[in-house]
Amino acid sequence: MVTRKVLNSVGCLFRTLQKSNAGLEKGRANILTRTRSFPSSPALLAVPATALLRSLTFFKLREQSDLKQARKMAEMQQLLENADRLWDEHKFDELLAFLKTHADTDHDDILWRLARVLGECCRLCDDKVVKKSLCFEAFDAAKRALAVNEKNAQAHMYYAILTDKTAEYEGITARISNAFVVKEHLMRACELDPKAAYTLYVLGMWCFLVADIPWYQRKIAELLFAAPPTSTYEEALGYFQKSAEANPKIPSSTNMILGKTHLRLGNTELAKSYLTTAYSAPVFTPDDMEAHKEAGELLVKLGVTLDEGDAV
Repeated sequence: MVTRKVLNSVGCLFRTLQKSNAGLEKGRANILTRTRSFPSSPALLAVPATALLRSLTFFKLREQSDLKQARKMAEMQQLLENADRLWDEHKFDELLAFLKTHADTDHDDILWRLARVLGECCRLCDDKVVKKSLCFEAFDAAKRALAVNEKNAQAHMYYAILTDKTAEYEGITARISNAFVVKEHLMRACELDPKAAYTLYVLGMWCFLVADIPWYQRKIAELLFAAPPTSTYEEALGYFQKSAEANPKIPSSTNMILGKTHLRLGNTELAKSYLTTAYSAPVFTPDDMEAHKEAGELLVKLGVTLDEGDAV
């Protein structure tokens, strides 16, 4: 077995050999001289200096390759952390500009984040033309993310969300038809990441909206499809409850939809409890404001008197 001392000596000699070709024979002689003092290493004595040089060169190049890969991974991790920080700070325009500089990438974690922020900018946009353009651009980014990595749960989720959003521009028939694709990708996202609170929330919304389809749209679906999409409020409630359990800080939107679902099921007191929690929560984001407003409207319909100054 070659001792650490032998390896250190070889490493030292390798650096000497790099300096000039003339040092090759000298290096070989040095290797032979130094290793003779280690009789337990006969195999090393039989190795030509040129072979040692090639081996050491190989390991050096592999080390450099590993370092380059590690540096690339660290840079990517930093990029993703910066993107998530901007998202958490709701700096969507800045985030969009930041991610668009990497829009030609084939990295799925960048692409689904690009799809996410494009979708959010679409939601917040008032210009109908720009809104539609952002929607389809977001869908394209999600589609590319999924093509890169079929096992990315977030890519599946945003592909599902944006499949439904783009179908809104194509009419009720397209939306009903795409409902099957939407659920398929949401289920796949849950399979890949069972504890993802937002995915569970979105799947619950799919169930709620399907259960909530007006009778006339349901009749259209029955005429157009042999087996139209179906779900129940009970199924929706199950996903909303799982979402709440998976999230240490339950968003106002989740409490609001829990209240709304209980209301559909006739659980009035539970509905009031969840809606009151959603209505009383601090408002930080557009989602919070939307949940606050809808919860307040539903509470008024239930005969609940809102606090002074909290009127919706």
